[in-house]
Amino acid sequence: MSEWHKSSYSANGANCVEVREHAQGADVRDTRHRAAGHLSFSPGEWRAFLLDLKSDRF
Repeated sequence: MSEWHKSSYSANGANCVEVREHAQGADVRDTRHRAAGHLSFSPGEWRAFLLDLKSDRF
């Protein structure tokens, strides 16, 4: 499994998310509340999310 890294979309160090991409998709967690767990996304869900970000649908 890959290492956690901060999202390039995070505005600053205080309010950001971390992402861990892997063969089963991706996990996302709040940097400030790591103990709260993470959300997991399938490869298709993660791909759709990234495509939406790139097309400015948010």
